[in-house]
Formats: sequence, C-alpha cells, structure tokens
Amino acid sequence: MTEGVVRVGATVRRPARASTGAVHALLRHLAAEGFTQAPRVLGVDELGREVLTYVEGETVSRPLRPHVVGEESLAALAELLRRLHDATEGFVPPRDAVWEKGSNDDADPEVIGHCDITPENVIFRDWLPYALIDFDLARPTTRLFDVVTTLRHWAPLADPVDRDPLQRSLDVPARVRLFCDAYGMSPRDRRRLTEVARLRFTRAYASMRERAETHGGGWARMWAQGAGERLRRASAWLDEHEETLHAHLV
Repeated sequence: MTEGVVRVGATVRRPARASTGAVHALLRHLAAEGFTQAPRVLGVDELGREVLTYVEGETVSRPLRPHVVGEESLAALAELLRRLHDATEGFVPPRDAVWEKGSNDDADPEVIGHCDITPENVIFRDWLPYALIDFDLARPTTRLFDVVTTLRHWAPLADPVDRDPLQRSLDVPARVRLFCDAYGMSPRDRRRLTEVARLRFTRAYASMRERAETHGGGWARMWAQGAGERLRRASAWLDEHEETLHAHLV
C-alpha cells in the first residue's frame, strides 16, 4: 500500500508523511512501556525517510496457510492486540500530533489503535503472531473499533465469496467469540460489537473511496480491484448473521 518502502540491512526505510511524527511518538512510547512487538524508531535518513528496525519473522502471503487461520493464532493475536491497547492507555500524543484520517467509532477514544491489522501487517514467529508492523493508520479510537477492524480480516467478517480459501468454511461466530474471550472484552463492548461492525463497514467504504481518489497509488489499485464491493457484501453478510453473532457474544 505504501510506495517506496525498502529494506536496508536491519532497517526499513519508509517515506515520511504528515502523521510520521505522531506515529514515531507512539512507537517510542511503546518501547518505553516494554511493548517489544512493534518496530523501533531509529530516526530519519539523509533522504528524509523514516528509519525503523526490521522485525525478523514470517510475513503472511496469500493464499493463507493453515497456521495463519488456526484458532491458536487467532487467540494469540487477540492477546497481542490487548497488550498493545493496554500499553497505549497512558500515551499522551504531542500537541501537534497529526493522525491519518479514517473511519472511527462515535464513542470517545480510549486507546491508540493500530486500525489496520490485516494478515499482511502481522509478523509470525514459531507459527504464531509475534509482532505488528505498519502503524501508518494508527489513531485515537476505542478498543472495540480496533477489535472490529481486526476481526474484519481474521474472523473474518466477510461474505464467503471474499474470504481466503481456508477461511470459507470457518465458524465465524465461534471465532468472534474466541477472539473476544482471549482479548478479555467487556460485556458492554460485546453487546455493541455488531453495531460497531456495521458502522465500520459504512464508514470504511467512504474513507477508502476518498483515499483512492486523493492518494491514488495502492489505495486506487485496491479500490479498482473491488474493495468497495467487498465492504458492501460484508455489510449484507452482517445483516444476515447479526443475531447468531450476538448470541455467541452475550
């Protein structure tokens, strides 16, 4: 999605953007809190690119492999996300912090969410999720909204036609329950999950269309490849299965 990302030895160089300062402050806070499952900030190079540590491990490719879609990985990812959220609770962003715009919850922000935990942004070690990369879309949000955004790809909350081959026969409501249990989700958030999922689908559609029109590049390619239609189908799937999902959660 991000043009111009390269690896140089043990570092990753990425083009800077308006949100880079805020993301660097977040990553430094995570390091200070002992959250080691994210890249560390090393500064800016002579070309003005941000310099981050390269995180060793397995990146996820498609079609997804069995260990990536397994229940053990799903639970481990939920625990990793919970540790991330807990580590950001005390984070005070810089006064001039600029975050990337994106869809969000209507409730007051509780944490800084990653907001883009797709399989491609998770590093595996020993067959389980180990670290998160690509914090470009991180922003203040609610725990629930970041969970829903993650479940969109990992449960997955999607029409079967849009799922990876090994995801098509999965018991999605049971996986949503497993993730929420492993995360330790509150009863209040469990009751709101389907409501926030529908909100996320509607707003993500508008947000992605705007990014495709204004940023072009990877966003335009993804939109041209049917991202909007996939969100519409996911919303219709949610309408059909909302009662079953809710019953598993509460």
